[in-house]
Amino acid sequence: MQHAQDALGAITPTQLDNTFRTNIYGYVYMTQAALKYLSDIGCIINTGSVTGFRGSDHLVDYAATKGAIRAFTYSLAQQLVDRGIRVNGVAPGPVWTPLIPASFESDEVADFGTQTPMKRAAQPCEVGPAYVFLASKDASYITGQFIHVNGGSYMA
Repeated sequence: MQHAQDALGAITPTQLDNTFRTNIYGYVYMTQAALKYLSDIGCIINTGSVTGFRGSDHLVDYAATKGAIRAFTYSLAQQLVDRGIRVNGVAPGPVWTPLIPASFESDEVADFGTQTPMKRAAQPCEVGPAYVFLASKDASYITGQFIHVNGGSYMA
């Protein structure tokens, strides 16, 4: 859930609560439930965002929830490593999803993703392989990490 606001004061208590309930609480509750059934060679892969690493001037509450997912991932990786459960994340940059036209004005949608060094947003099929890799045995020595699928955003 994301709702662009140009000023921190424009974020209402209801918006803040809804954004956190939607974007981070579910991670905690789902993981609590899954850990009862997850074997000691399992893995957890969380979805963060580039905004959880660099922030966003117009998505302050959204970026804060993505930063919370990042900290949750790192903390859970430390907590579960002795059980052999790997915990990692994928931090996409701009990706064409239904959330984009639902969240932004048409002029912003037209420009979406062009600020990356690759000058475009990703398609969902370009992000999926990061999850497949982290779930595979090829990633058996990786925990507490994020793969950044963001069109080179940190290069800029």
